[in-house]
Amino acid sequence: MTGQPVTPVLNLCQQAELYGHSKVIKSPWQSFGLAIFAGAFIALAFVFYINVTTGAGDAPWGMVRLVGGLAFSLGLMLVVICGAELFTSTVLSTLARARGMITTRQMLACWARVYVGNLIGALIMLTLIMTAGMHQLDGGNWGLNALNIAQHKLHHNWLQAMVLGVLCNMLVCLGVWMTFASKEVMTRAMLLMLPVAMFVSSGFEHSIANMFMVPLGIAISQFADPGFFAALDLSREQFSDLTITNFVFNNLIPVTLGNILGGGVIVGLGYWLIENKAGDKEAVQTQRSSNTVSH
Repeated sequence: MTGQPVTPVLNLCQQAELYGHSKVIKSPWQSFGLAIFAGAFIALAFVFYINVTTGAGDAPWGMVRLVGGLAFSLGLMLVVICGAELFTSTVLSTLARARGMITTRQMLACWARVYVGNLIGALIMLTLIMTAGMHQLDGGNWGLNALNIAQHKLHHNWLQAMVLGVLCNMLVCLGVWMTFASKEVMTRAMLLMLPVAMFVSSGFEHSIANMFMVPLGIAISQFADPGFFAALDLSREQFSDLTITNFVFNNLIPVTLGNILGGGVIVGLGYWLIENKAGDKEAVQTQRSSNTVSH
């Protein structure tokens, strides 16, 4: 009787290595196209966040943030379940690089095209949202909420923005990491909810989400009708700090670096080093046992 081949059971770290490898070996155009979708998905999630947090009034601060965070988790669900390419999870390809499955050049090229694709997807959604006039919802309070969120993101100092990026992507990558434990779609979606809800409710910084959120604030401050500000008893000048330069240098760069450090280094390489050391120890023990038997 011929035995059936046994499929090896991979631990989560080994699955993460294959996950990172799969992202790098996709064709550039496929990777770029899927990255555009991911940028759009995260933008849609932020629209959902603004919807559920606008007009919260005297509701408890923590509960408003929790509901907003759960709403935002839609974005990572769409990315993971629909197979899009998101920069903040693509940085887990550091494991494949550490294993020698890809080169540094391949990894960085993948990161670059996914990052640019995410930006394009976010800006496409920004154009659609502004054209739809969503900033006028709830008597303009939707737009005011967006302005306040965007402006707040520019008021971190450089180190604070980077550390908030570290904390954010630790949670994003841990959420993705947990999905390796299941092949069931509903289970994978549920596993993503709490890590995302925590990072959003805590005010941690996600570079790709910010590619939509801060430019949205800039667009509203620059292009909204004067009647929009008059109805809210505000002036356009109150949001004069919402500029592309401030966004790029005071938020996007430090947050992106923090995202890489949190996801690619702390979670990715951290787990890889632990598992690699454990594997080396097991190999030594196996060799010792083999030597004992042979003697």
